[in-house]
Amino acid sequence: MSIARALFSGLTGLNANSQTIGVAGNNIANTNTTGFKRSQAHFETQVSQTLKNGSAPSQSLGGTNPAQVGLGTRLAAITRDFSDGGLQPTGVATHAAVEGAGFFIVEKGGSQRYTRDGTFQLDRDFNLVNNNGGRVQGFGVDSTFQVVEGLLQDINIPLGVLTIAQATRNVNIGGNLNTAGDVATQATIIESQPLFSDAAATTPATTATALTSVFDGTGVPSFPAGAVVTVDRVTRGGGELPARTFEVGAANTTGSDANGTTLGDFMTFLEEILGIEVSQPNAPGVTINAGGQIIVESNTGTANEILIDPGDIIANSGPGVNSQPFELPWTIAQEGNGESVRTNFIAYDSLGNAMSIDLTIVQEDQNSTGTRWRFYLHSDDDTDLNKLLGTGTLDFDTNGQFTIAQGNSFIIDRTNTGSLDPLALTLQFTDPNGTLGSLTALSGSNTQVNSLRQDGTPIGTLEDFSIAEDGTITGVFSNSLLRDLGRVPLAMFSNDAGLLEVGGNLYANTSNSGSPQIVNPGTGGSGRTIGRALELSNVDLAQEFISLISAQTGFSANSRIISTSDEMIQELLASIR
Repeated sequence: MSIARALFSGLTGLNANSQTIGVAGNNIANTNTTGFKRSQAHFETQVSQTLKNGSAPSQSLGGTNPAQVGLGTRLAAITRDFSDGGLQPTGVATHAAVEGAGFFIVEKGGSQRYTRDGTFQLDRDFNLVNNNGGRVQGFGVDSTFQVVEGLLQDINIPLGVLTIAQATRNVNIGGNLNTAGDVATQATIIESQPLFSDAAATTPATTATALTSVFDGTGVPSFPAGAVVTVDRVTRGGGELPARTFEVGAANTTGSDANGTTLGDFMTFLEEILGIEVSQPNAPGVTINAGGQIIVESNTGTANEILIDPGDIIANSGPGVNSQPFELPWTIAQEGNGESVRTNFIAYDSLGNAMSIDLTIVQEDQNSTGTRWRFYLHSDDDTDLNKLLGTGTLDFDTNGQFTIAQGNSFIIDRTNTGSLDPLALTLQFTDPNGTLGSLTALSGSNTQVNSLRQDGTPIGTLEDFSIAEDGTITGVFSNSLLRDLGRVPLAMFSNDAGLLEVGGNLYANTSNSGSPQIVNPGTGGSGRTIGRALELSNVDLAQEFISLISAQTGFSANSRIISTSDEMIQELLASIR
């Protein structure tokens, strides 16, 4: 019986050591496998044979211990060590590692799988996938690029395809306004030649005069029915205004900017396209005097000067009229005055389209508390006919420092452009990074104003991205904008050792692992994600070789038991013969 027991024990020992060798060999083979977790074999004794039971001490004899002979060993369990492996930076944006507890979530073949291998890449459709095509699962974003948690979906990162722009909301203005200049007291006034309501040129025209009945003294109608009046090369503050057209008639049949039937309709058209703020105290605007002359009075300040040269306003002959085009000549009746400055800056709508905006600032008042300046805003990119965006005031104290602005918020119409309409903007005249004003009003230096910064951007394309410690994927666009594109959560299990390895560095949950709890990295006991890095295997080669040598020695010893048992059996048989 002892020979049989030795033989059986040797056989189970061989099996146990072969299991150890197999586990160690697998660990060594996966030393360079990303995210691999080493395994360890655990053994227990087989049932022992009791040769003699133990006995308790008596008055005459001492106690005895039981006599048992073991029947070898057997495999108890193979467990995985889920401790962290080392981190290896790769510089690849799609790569990610988990430092701490948790698993990435991958959808493959309609089933959720879990992995520590963050060797991800983008497929043709810009889905984030693992090496076997499993789609990485995470949270997406809404239309405002806010992460929407709760529903897992494929992580999609459309590099080179996704575009974004940011509408301008704030424009910071800097520079200096020279208080040594004059306060504006008068505007530029220009007058047209006299116009009449009869061919004989005896009755001056009025706002109620029909355009088809307007004459310049030549006996030929100046604005025949159907004629298109072109206003071109007119300047305001030295800047040329875009050409505009006006059709003479009750209906707009030529796609002109406006149309009308009376001289008053045409004067309203002029007032709008010239961008005159008519609410100012000096009553600027477009009027007609008793002599039939059209009077154009600009807003005060030399930078608001409006000039219309001969040939800038032309009415064509109209259909069926054989006269020459009519040119309306102008003369300067009064020069404007006052310290003023005109500058231009660019803002962007919600589609990233650039909008050019003119800013004119005029010194309006000086008193014992400081100075007041009035600003005017115009934009040819405003989609309605009137290009005046608004006006407001700027107050400065006696030290030349900005104190308050009124009317500095305004809107730009963007009708039928596809962008947000209207677009609201605010002018800022203080330094957002300090206490001193960006715009000052001091004496002795030239007036110079410009745009220091604005928070809008033109259209940009997604160029790069990164994965943050909380799993948030942040996209970097070519226009320098940063936007969240999604988030990679982690799956947490009550018992990681209960997971079932299914190949391809993937695990499946089992009844003993528990159901996954989906959390953001860094919460719920989970680890953090490290972008542009991979987790190395946690195999310790030195320890594995020690285990391998120990198992090899045990295997050799157990094989000796089998050899010795065989020799003893042969001797026993020989003695019987």
